[in-house]
Amino acid sequence: MNSTTSTARRARRIVWSAITLIVAVIAAFAVQQSLAAADAVLSHSFTAGPGSDASTDDSAAETSAGAASIPPGGSVLAPSDADGVIRDGDQPTVFDTDRVAVGNLDPALLDALQRAASDADVPFLVNSGWRSAALQQHMLDQAVISYGSAEEAARWVATPETSLHVSGEAVDLGGLPTLDWLAQHGAGYGLCQIYANESWHYELRPDAVTQGCPEMYADPTEDPRMQR
Repeated sequence: MNSTTSTARRARRIVWSAITLIVAVIAAFAVQQSLAAADAVLSHSFTAGPGSDASTDDSAAETSAGAASIPPGGSVLAPSDADGVIRDGDQPTVFDTDRVAVGNLDPALLDALQRAASDADVPFLVNSGWRSAALQQHMLDQAVISYGSAEEAARWVATPETSLHVSGEAVDLGGLPTLDWLAQHGAGYGLCQIYANESWHYELRPDAVTQGCPEMYADPTEDPRMQR
């Protein structure tokens, strides 16, 4: 075999290797794009609790138990935006009062949230605020299915009659930087975490400004207000 033939064969091998590599890269990119598109569809769920930014805080427990299965249009069995549904990726801030989940909050709570958000260096995203009784019932029904019993569901989702979200007196916030800021500074605005198992759930306690936040309940089943 002469050197010319050997060189030609080496050149062909290099060309085919390059073509194979290019094809592999294109195929991998196509697969990646397909998976990204699938993830985008799957992640277009609704948040009704956990806060946040649901992808970065622990409120996924309440979210998956509640509004994640609600379709965009809403129906008698699946509440819609007018019921306070907030979709993942479309969380309002505490200043977006045109969204009923924010605008229907108790005025004193909303004022405290807005003052705190103005002083903080992180955005106050609302994963769930005011909820209609229909949305709360839907969440409770889904929680019973998800957790397997009404007793376990009660640790995460209240009834429409007892829910502080239905009365506009509670808000679920996210993500982690916001919750960390509130853990350090929230009491100065009367904003307190109420349940140890729900780091995203905040209510207004005006006395906390001078006395600090009260001791947390382990979960809602220890809260006397949930026994009404």
